[in-house]
Amino acid sequence: MKSHIVTIIAGLIIGSSLMGGQAESEKLIAEAKAQAGEMVPKQLKEMLDAEKKVIVMDVREENQRAEGEIYAPNTMAITRGNLEFEVLNKIKDKNTVIVTYCRGGSRGALAAQTLKKLGFVNATNLKGGLKGWAEEGYPIETGLGVTLLSKEQ
Repeated sequence: MKSHIVTIIAGLIIGSSLMGGQAESEKLIAEAKAQAGEMVPKQLKEMLDAEKKVIVMDVREENQRAEGEIYAPNTMAITRGNLEFEVLNKIKDKNTVIVTYCRGGSRGALAAQTLKKLGFVNATNLKGGLKGWAEEGYPIETGLGVTLLSKEQ
């Protein structure tokens, strides 16, 4: 009986600490979104259609890129974990417009916040990430070419 009580108490402690960690992560992401700002997919699509100079930066892990990428003339892929180490060598002009994205928007927000801290004044995050882009019916480039995904996919 004692061991069951100890197990239950341990489970409650672990569960509450995990929930606290999730709350902290959500707070960090919300702060990143507030500091870096977010661009809705329609805004990015309009910029691309108008051929405005913008770097669309994929910050997902390499193995996630098989899901597809945003179809744009000027793309760059730097994983979120390597951003601080690579971006200063790849982008010299700190006034460059950079729109970061990941799968759902969280890592993209953290990446855009980091870019702002590094002095890239026109960095922002794509709201909803690749999923948000696809849900609007905008083109995704895959190994099979460019495709449009419906909202049901």
